[in-house]
Amino acid sequence: MSTTEYDAVVVGSGPNGLAAAIALRQAGLEVLLLEGSKQLGGGLRTAELTLPGFRHDVCSAIHPLAAASPFFQTLPLAQYGLEYITPPVAAAHPFDDGTAAAVLPSLTDTARRLGADEAAYQQLLMPLVAAWPHLANDVLAPLHFPQHPFQMARFGLSALLPATSLTSRFTTKEARGLFAGMAAHAIQPLTNLTTSAIGLVLLIAAHRQGWPLPKGGSQAIADALAAHFVALGGKIETGTYIRSLSQLPTARAVLFDVTPAQLLQIAGHSLSDVYRWQLRRYRYGMGVFKVDWALDGSIPFTAPECAQAGTVHLGNTFEEIETGERAAAQGQHPERPFVLLAQQSLFDSTRAPAGQHTAWAYCHVPNGSTQDMTAAIEQQVERFAPGFRERIIGRHTFNTRQLEAYNPNYVGGDINGGLLDVGQLFTRPVLRASPYRTSRAGLYLCSSSTPPGGGVHGMCGYHAASRALRDIFHLPPPPLFQG
Repeated sequence: MSTTEYDAVVVGSGPNGLAAAIALRQAGLEVLLLEGSKQLGGGLRTAELTLPGFRHDVCSAIHPLAAASPFFQTLPLAQYGLEYITPPVAAAHPFDDGTAAAVLPSLTDTARRLGADEAAYQQLLMPLVAAWPHLANDVLAPLHFPQHPFQMARFGLSALLPATSLTSRFTTKEARGLFAGMAAHAIQPLTNLTTSAIGLVLLIAAHRQGWPLPKGGSQAIADALAAHFVALGGKIETGTYIRSLSQLPTARAVLFDVTPAQLLQIAGHSLSDVYRWQLRRYRYGMGVFKVDWALDGSIPFTAPECAQAGTVHLGNTFEEIETGERAAAQGQHPERPFVLLAQQSLFDSTRAPAGQHTAWAYCHVPNGSTQDMTAAIEQQVERFAPGFRERIIGRHTFNTRQLEAYNPNYVGGDINGGLLDVGQLFTRPVLRASPYRTSRAGLYLCSSSTPPGGGVHGMCGYHAASRALRDIFHLPPPPLFQG
């Protein structure tokens, strides 16, 4: 590793580490980005997990927040080969009767398909979709006085509710099931406060720019970010796993794209007793069990809307999803888990050989679980797509421990960098004036364990870099996209 002195060093090249490195370099600093793996990207990686020619997204797959990120939108990532493909249906939600709810680009068309809940859906989403350009920079940020307080208050009145409460506005199985699937991305019981927030943000994104996937795989996002960083004059070293501060070159600021567990291992001895105690109390959420398939044809969903969707939520009714998520949070393994499925190759021919397909899916399980959920997940797919199993020609699975071994930030299989409940929404990882500062001057945390939390948007990295720029270098942060 280089012994050159730098203004700033960033440890970890997930989307937040890359965002932090770019923001620091944009300010004119000498920046080194270190990655423990030989490959950049953290959760943004693509590999032939099953058979040659079948390219699977190892972790994240569909990227509504990457396309909508107020920071990423300021970067010329298309110049480095990043191309988004937007399926005609953002997400489909099939039911046992062969029908499906579907989130279309048009809010009014989506609402019209919800029958008796048409007006309720429009009343809930239409003001938020219209206000999103003013809301985005406030929602995807640490706790602060909002730039647009009235719009933020309107969003907050619904976002702070448990999904169980917000869904009571709806009467049809279609609207209730659809919102349950959205809210379940929060990876916690739907009775928890703020579980409506992620559901609302995902629906807003769907109606503003869809749920895109990057052509060629999620690795394309990391590659474009890294290429832009290097073009700005930044330096990258891979295969350098940092286990202690003594391994780092001299720098005025060090930003860690890691969770509290890794920060304690790397820098625990240099942190204050109180801060270490706070980090040890940090809570991780449910893990995931993931399956990737190589298929000899597309998934034969009964509901035609599913064939147009990049993402399919498999959970049937609101009640079934709520029961399954609560059970997993309580340490159980549901017989019928809620399954999030992506079928990228329907829209991106680079993902599989001609006439063949890939599919990607996971369900939520207790943190640290090693139970094999392959059969349960495949039964859920078969339930809504009879004949699915006959099309499987290759399979790869990850349990929670294998996911953590692949990416140490996924502690116990938690892909959100920690439980994103009301107790850790704005105070992650600890309650401090700035969540990005550690107790040691010059050391910062920039991972999804800081606000605004999980998702490929880079905003944790941007805000951490902004804090370091102000604290250490007395420089303003780079501008954000204003909508």
